[in-house]
Amino acid sequence: MTATRARLATSAAFGVQGLLFISLTLRLPLLRDLFGLSELALSGLMLLLVLPAGLGSVVAERMAARSDSATTVRAALALIAAGFVILGAATRSDGLLPVLVAGVAIYGLGLGANDAASNMQAVALEHRLGRPVLPSFHAAWTAGGLVATGLAFVPMPFPILAWLLALAPALTTLAPFLRRDITAAPPVRPDADEPSLARLGLPWRRILLVGVALVLFYMVDTAATAWGPTYLSSDTVFDDPPTSSAMVALATLPYLAATLLARVLGDGLTARFGPTAVVRSGALIAFAGLLVVVLAPASAWQVAILGFFVVGLGVAVIAPLAFSAAARIAGDASDPGDDSVMRQARVDATIARFNQFNYVGALLGAVLTGAVGSGNLRIGYAVPLVLVLALVPLARHFAGPDRRRAEGGRKSLARGATAP
Repeated sequence: MTATRARLATSAAFGVQGLLFISLTLRLPLLRDLFGLSELALSGLMLLLVLPAGLGSVVAERMAARSDSATTVRAALALIAAGFVILGAATRSDGLLPVLVAGVAIYGLGLGANDAASNMQAVALEHRLGRPVLPSFHAAWTAGGLVATGLAFVPMPFPILAWLLALAPALTTLAPFLRRDITAAPPVRPDADEPSLARLGLPWRRILLVGVALVLFYMVDTAATAWGPTYLSSDTVFDDPPTSSAMVALATLPYLAATLLARVLGDGLTARFGPTAVVRSGALIAFAGLLVVVLAPASAWQVAILGFFVVGLGVAVIAPLAFSAAARIAGDASDPGDDSVMRQARVDATIARFNQFNYVGALLGAVLTGAVGSGNLRIGYAVPLVLVLALVPLARHFAGPDRRRAEGGRKSLARGATAP
């Protein structure tokens, strides 16, 4: 299989993920009205999505260890399709809340598994190609989200839309994902102990610090994508908010458009300036954007849309660069005697566990934003506004070993030049 075909397949997995996730979050106001949910209850619904997603990431790690990430991606996409079929059934007529809960949980399980497995595929391809490509894969996620935002302008009942969307992950299971050459290494015994991070010999402190940055990204990202439509339509935030689903989608559309632009350019910017500079600059831009969102005048909800656009420009490449950094850390820490298959298995295990930071951030962004801002979402958005600045000092941990050594050498020379 050529790397090009595998790259297209992995891009499709990312694209489907964005398409279905944004399609669901854009309908949160619809679900709120259909089931009579408060903003606190919506936070609980997001929790029902996040917790199974975390479990799905754990399941993906174990499946990938016993087969490979290609098989895991296909299983995850099948779960996502099933979840959306159930969501469509739940929202027919007056709505069936227990069926909605089941659909969200099954979709969440597939969401987490696909998050982990598609990133495994992406880092394997980045390693094979030998250049930064993670931002462009995440750009495919954003492109899927933009398609979902466009569908918000199409008048269609959600049950029918959900069933049509379920076809996308179902068809993507047929894509030619990158297979691991499992014949080159002994298979994992079903009764073997699951490897711990300590046993893998990984520099846990470095992974943790990059993971904190990923938490901060997803906190901001989920606050924008999950709560953006609700924020824009809230009469406690704006005097005359938009009411139609198409107009409410304007909260997500500029954010995703800016995210796509930044991620398309992300491969080249990272190769030229390095991940540290890109992450630091992005954090400051995101802070400025969140400041605009929080301080948008009550009489001008259009100002908040501009803020969401600036936020997207800032945070877009942080997630792909975090996954790339985690994979690089795991690869650098490999035993010199490991062959390429063992090294890839080690990286896959690391990526699956690193993906858990995703859901910590989603939990903070979706649940904490809604809980803190239960009376007024403007207060809820002040949380990511403050915490996003922590990305500035964390950015240095994204650098590869060669760049860190070079920076350390420059600092040593500078100290020597200024010494008496």
